[in-house]
Amino acid sequence: MNARITLAVAARVLTQLRRDHRTLALLLVMPCVILALLWWMFDGGPARGVGFSALGPPLLALIPFIVMFLVTSVTTLRERSSGTLERLLSMPMGKLDLLLGYALAFGLVALVQAVLAVTLTVGVLGLDIAGPIWALTVVAVLDAILGTTLGLFVSAFAETEFQAVQFMPAVVIPQILLCGLFVARDDLPDVLRVVSGLLPLSYAVDGMQTLQAQADLTSEFTRDLLIVAAFIVAAVGLGAATLKRRTA
Repeated sequence: MNARITLAVAARVLTQLRRDHRTLALLLVMPCVILALLWWMFDGGPARGVGFSALGPPLLALIPFIVMFLVTSVTTLRERSSGTLERLLSMPMGKLDLLLGYALAFGLVALVQAVLAVTLTVGVLGLDIAGPIWALTVVAVLDAILGTTLGLFVSAFAETEFQAVQFMPAVVIPQILLCGLFVARDDLPDVLRVVSGLLPLSYAVDGMQTLQAQADLTSEFTRDLLIVAAFIVAAVGLGAATLKRRTA
């Protein structure tokens, strides 16, 4: 691993994103639009009995994860199918340098995305949480980076952008269903509860729900963050191990 090469890859990706206004809008604006729409539905419509404050923190974990997974997997696959990754990897560059550069670039975007989403939900939409705002932002950033690294990982197994999108039902939807948003994890059937414990999004939602209910940062909250971070590291490592140097 070479830090200079990693930073150069990150700078290249950020330059591309800056020029791609549609993708940048999707990454930064769309999560805020979705959160505002959900607030409107739950606090201003027939579903107002549920309350946005009950669903807001888990949604702050879900939406950045979904958006970053989709954009990263498609963007990486596009670069691989066009031969760009093959040309980059023909240079004196390790696969880990490449993936870390992508993760760093999208991680910086995730930071901006999380700050915008948290500012909107807490400052404008009136989301009420017991925990500190900075901790809410940290979880949102980690979850967006998790979506990024999983997107980088699964893109190695897709041949077309359509195939990359097809990983959504396999990788993302089960995590949404079993993360505790719809049914509390403790109330799930035994087998599903075990599966839920193996999925990283479950711990991100747990962390958000802890911040929602408790002002103090507990050891369980720290454990949840460390588990999410471990999944991020594992996804980068698996992505480096499965990334092909040549396009099929």
